Amino acid sequence: MPLRQAATAAGLVTGYVADAVFGDPGKRHPVAGFGSAAQALEQRVWADSKVRGAAYTAVCAGTVTGLGVAAQFWTRKRPFARFALTAASTWVVLGGKGLAAEGTRMARLLDDGDLPGARRRLSHLCARDATGLDTEQLARATTESIAENTSDAVVAPLLWGAVAGIPGLLGYRALNTLDAMVGYRSPKYANFGWASARTDDLANLVPSRVGAVLTVVSAPLAGGFAKSAFRIWRRDGKHHPSPNAGQVEAAFAGALGVRLGGTNSYGGRTERRGVLGDGREPEPVDVRRAVRLSRAVGLAALAVAVAVTR
Repeated sequence: MPLRQAATAAGLVTGYVADAVFGDPGKRHPVAGFGSAAQALEQRVWADSKVRGAAYTAVCAGTVTGLGVAAQFWTRKRPFARFALTAASTWVVLGGKGLAAEGTRMARLLDDGDLPGARRRLSHLCARDATGLDTEQLARATTESIAENTSDAVVAPLLWGAVAGIPGLLGYRALNTLDAMVGYRSPKYANFGWASARTDDLANLVPSRVGAVLTVVSAPLAGGFAKSAFRIWRRDGKHHPSPNAGQVEAAFAGALGVRLGGTNSYGGRTERRGVLGDGREPEPVDVRRAVRLSRAVGLAALAVAVAVTR
């Protein structure tokens, strides 16, 4: 393996370990800083226009990706610097430990019967309206969010880092953040957020399917079922309105032997999603199983990323 390639691979591993041990970098998180800057720009340039939204996406994601390109170029003959910047970037963009921590907190709240607390806590995982959700519905929402974010916050950034280095890590996280900010199908963002949402969909087409495959492979490590994960993924992955989220959610449903999907509410907007899986409704214990499966998938994704690093 060439020295630069080895430096990138070692950086991915180190960044993954840093996230697993320390979690997010703290209050001054660079992703939060990017989000604040993007929000400030949005307030200045927003218009009910796809063209204006596309320009906004290009400026925000392009600026961050450009910084990554500059870092990649500067470190082309500096393997230790390449390693250090790749490790730091990987740590910044990954969210595996935070995802597992939120899932574990939700499971604890549900085990304790603290539905008001669990409803409030769900906002840390997704934008779903939790008002009136019961234990099973909260467990389903949490399991779905863990599955989707395993792909978005772990698998995808690792793969983009492997094939595109520092620009891939930073550019992907910028797009994913923009999608979370303006990509919702609300009246305000239907046009302005169109480019962010569609570009994020494109960036996740391959990683989401790799994530589904890794879920199938990793299912037995979390007490799940590989055969069922494969069957439900291939049968139900396309039933989700998102071209990507349904892939991993369906695989998780099959692996855990539960039923996901259905009707969700987002800020007063009701979305009827396809049913994923043919098992029982998720219970709090399944949230803990989903956390274990997410961790196993993350480790598998790291192995794949190291293997395909360019």
